[in-house]
Amino acid sequence: MNERTARKVVLMRAIETADTKHEVLSEDDRLYASRSARELANWQAAEGKSEPSLHHFLQQRADLILKRLAERTPAFSSFLHRRPLMPMVAVLLPLLGFIAGAVLDRIGDPHRVDLLSVPLLLIIGWNLLVYLALIVWALIPSKRTGWASPQLLRRLAVGKNALPRKLPAPLAAGLAQYLTDWSMLSAKLAQLRFGRAVHMAAAAFALGAIASLYARGIVNQYAAGWESTFLDAEQVHTMLSVLFAPALAVFPLQGFSLADIQALRFVQEPSPAGGARWVHLYAATLLLLVVLPRIVLAVVSGVRAGRLARNFPLDLGQPYFRLLADRVGASGPAVLRVVPYSVTVDEARHRGLASVAAMVLGEQAQLMLRPSSPYGEDPKDSLRDARLDDAGVAITAVLFNLAATPERENHGAFLDYLVRSTPRGIAVLLDESSLVERGAAQPGFDTRLEERIALWRQFCNYHKAPATVVNLLQPEKYPLDLGSGLALSTAP
Repeated sequence: MNERTARKVVLMRAIETADTKHEVLSEDDRLYASRSARELANWQAAEGKSEPSLHHFLQQRADLILKRLAERTPAFSSFLHRRPLMPMVAVLLPLLGFIAGAVLDRIGDPHRVDLLSVPLLLIIGWNLLVYLALIVWALIPSKRTGWASPQLLRRLAVGKNALPRKLPAPLAAGLAQYLTDWSMLSAKLAQLRFGRAVHMAAAAFALGAIASLYARGIVNQYAAGWESTFLDAEQVHTMLSVLFAPALAVFPLQGFSLADIQALRFVQEPSPAGGARWVHLYAATLLLLVVLPRIVLAVVSGVRAGRLARNFPLDLGQPYFRLLADRVGASGPAVLRVVPYSVTVDEARHRGLASVAAMVLGEQAQLMLRPSSPYGEDPKDSLRDARLDDAGVAITAVLFNLAATPERENHGAFLDYLVRSTPRGIAVLLDESSLVERGAAQPGFDTRLEERIALWRQFCNYHKAPATVVNLLQPEKYPLDLGSGLALSTAP
């Protein structure tokens, strides 16, 4: 799935999941989009003599839904036609870099070439420091997307956060969720593209300085020389020999001796000849140490960004997509794996879990119920035989009894272990059936139930595992459909 299709699919998912009451997208709208998209996907599969593709189905369905919403809501149409900031940034940064490089080099005496030119030495030194930082960054693992801030990457990925006015509340909520989802999903792509723009800007900055050197040399005669309070001629010769060694090794340029450096000191009369030699040396050094490496880094970032844009990593194993895949027949039965913690699952509650699996993952969903983990036992021991990275499992859900009181050292430790060990993240099911059976007839029970639910939700959110309340004896009490599926934690 390419980036453009993934963006539409993520937007479709955000709108559908926010529109739980079907206010902006009726059930007929959704069924029509699914039916039409399925027919188109089957037609494409027949043309290619292959199985129906979930990618094609999602693309066609997103196009149909977004087109219908745009026809009904002009404000949403304007949102769809927003232009991203990245293309403009990719053009403006190098342009501004070239201008800044040309202007920076003009600071100082326009009639002389300073062998210890501070602007030119700063350009070279800064870029060498950047290369070192990039090497260190590549060697040190990090969860961050790079040196760019998440706020900057979000702005580049989704543009301004302001939503159009006069949007229905569910549509506005869906767009807000989309901005959050897409900024997270495309952070790596935005970082690569921004890095490419920055590298091109750095190369353009050095090219601007080179162009300025040669442009001034056409209309002015350079007087070459140097001056320093703390450095003598021998030290300057050593430093310049190291600095210009790459240029002298690659290009057939005239070198220099210690006597040349001594003769060019500004305490004597500045030499009106030989300025071109130093212009060529600085230009060649900037080309080798700044322009070419930065262009190579920009090309590498561009290639990686292109590969990522063509194969965007959208996880189609999530409940929303698995249910759609079940409808189009593009995948096998989805599996809901339930991991009870200090909970006894009898036959009635087992049937309730099967109903939850069908609601979330479709009628063909399968339930994988693990043995209950004993209270207080180390999760590594109780889950020793569990393949938590099993790609065939769509959702791994921890089952807690709402009647219990959450404890950080027991329930929390169990959640933390699963969140760390499950690549796709986990869901949490809070079963209220036992608590309701015991206290439904007691005065003030509804208030106590709400307080207990709030306590568990806060506890699970703290452990990065959002919770969903269910009643396994009455699964229909809390319907979990396509728009309100299980909330998954984010795997680290």
